[in-house]
Amino acid sequence: MGRTGLYIALAIGIVAGLVFGLFPELDLIISRPFYEYTIGGNHFGWRIYPPLMTARDAGLWVGTLIIIPALLALLFKIVFPRRRSLLSGRAVLFLAATMALGPGLLVNVLLKDHWHRPRPIDVVQFGGNEHFRPWWDPRGDCPNNCAFVSGDVSGAFWTIAPAVLVPAPWRAVAVGAALTLGTGMAVVRVMAGGHAASDVIFAGVFTFLVIWLVYALIYRWPATRLSEEASERRLERFSARGRRIAHWLGWRVATEIAGPDSDGGSDPKVKRRSGWW
Repeated sequence: MGRTGLYIALAIGIVAGLVFGLFPELDLIISRPFYEYTIGGNHFGWRIYPPLMTARDAGLWVGTLIIIPALLALLFKIVFPRRRSLLSGRAVLFLAATMALGPGLLVNVLLKDHWHRPRPIDVVQFGGNEHFRPWWDPRGDCPNNCAFVSGDVSGAFWTIAPAVLVPAPWRAVAVGAALTLGTGMAVVRVMAGGHAASDVIFAGVFTFLVIWLVYALIYRWPATRLSEEASERRLERFSARGRRIAHWLGWRVATEIAGPDSDGGSDPKVKRRSGWW
């Protein structure tokens, strides 16, 4: 991933931020034609249009199916820490980190539940009872799982991550397909009234920036890039932590089932004697 993509993403983010920040009503203007399209008396009728619903589900499944091999390779490493990973260690780290940090932490944990921007379908201008907010204002009426930014679109654009790992002769085609998937998902979510245009634009920009940064850390920058041997060692350390966590969780579940008077007590290292003192 070169700097050209970074510059393009930053330019899109800056321009969109300024345009939708100075003219926030542009989000309403873009969404209004989709609000006026009705099916069975329902505004934003595209959200219940079966082909569009199928397209959204298919887009979600693409990202899920792509991340599964990396997760299986990670699970294999946890179970068999001394065996080499089923996939490239760097690829496993890259795919897992970008999914966890982009669609996971940034979008669904930090933004969607703390940036209280209402969805278009819920704002007063489109028959809802929540007050419209520009993209930069987090003080909306939405309590959680809010509009800024789109999780579906972030997940669709995440497919850029595996695309950049495709061999060079096919890489441009793979990246183009990922961009098409992300753009298509963005259009679908705006048509359904689930997100404003600025929500989906920033979902794509933020996700791309996370992917670019993690790729640079693992593959490009001399101070941080990892060899396959180094990535295997990282995965071994991660698998050791994973086994300790699994052991701890298993102990907690066992003690909860057994109750507080079981021999395990409150500390897994202390074996309580029972029945004679």
